[in-house]
Amino acid sequence: MVEPSKMNQNTTETIQSEEKAVLVSEEEVEQLKQCFPKANFMGSNQIQLIKIQDFWYPLFLFSNILTCQRHFLAQDTDLVVASFPKTGTTWLKSLLFSIVNRFVQPPSQSSLLSHNPHELVYDLETGVYGVDPKLPTPDQLNDLPSPRLLHSHMPYASLPKSIQDSSCIALNGPYFEHVLGYWKQSLEQPDKVLFLKYEDLKENPSVYLKKLAEFIGMPFSPQEENEGVIKEILELCSIDKLRELEINKNGNLNEFAQNKEFFRDGKVGGWTRYLSDPMVERMNKLMEQKFGESGLSFKF
Repeated sequence: MVEPSKMNQNTTETIQSEEKAVLVSEEEVEQLKQCFPKANFMGSNQIQLIKIQDFWYPLFLFSNILTCQRHFLAQDTDLVVASFPKTGTTWLKSLLFSIVNRFVQPPSQSSLLSHNPHELVYDLETGVYGVDPKLPTPDQLNDLPSPRLLHSHMPYASLPKSIQDSSCIALNGPYFEHVLGYWKQSLEQPDKVLFLKYEDLKENPSVYLKKLAEFIGMPFSPQEENEGVIKEILELCSIDKLRELEINKNGNLNEFAQNKEFFRDGKVGGWTRYLSDPMVERMNKLMEQKFGESGLSFKF
């Protein structure tokens, strides 16, 4: 049986970027599955979970995660959006894409007008190493222009070793252990990990858009600022604008998800509609317990 400790190791030290990734055999996947705890999501037997490196994942992603961890080869110029689900991923993807491509695609000609943001910033474990026909295959990743725009929901400790060891940049859009992992890295490696809070982006979008552009080495020039490029990007990437685009109203990301599912109200404080006062009090205590000594805080 294969040991769980080998989950995040490259299978060979000699694999080169031009070589094809070797798929993990079904037999090995089935063997490894027996090594990890499993549970049903919220008591339902419709979605089974598996615990890998202290985090729970849908069981159907197990093979994708294993293959990604072993075979993904990071480049120093990669830009990786790392986020917990439902924390502003779609918005951050659209902002990053617009910043990087603004010289070849001004907002009026942006691919965001005809593509969902998830088609332009590629998910690793759910897309590239999954079965999404709209995204590049693992063998096609090396043909992508630099910088490659990528995304992962994996916590920092579970990212492919090549990402952790390279100079590629991670942008974390925030929970608990997942967020703390990236928060710690943003303090230890501030030139490599930029920690962004959704609430800050909403409160001062232009300030944090400029901060994001500077972080990835593509700052806005005074001329661009005077010409209103920042304002144009923010308008293009606003949740209201993206939600009303035809591709996002009626298009499908894949056979499992409609594009419209990725757009909620895009406002801070939505939790007030769902949580009672006792639930809020319990959540505040839990956040203080988890984040209190880290120096990390949030505005809700």
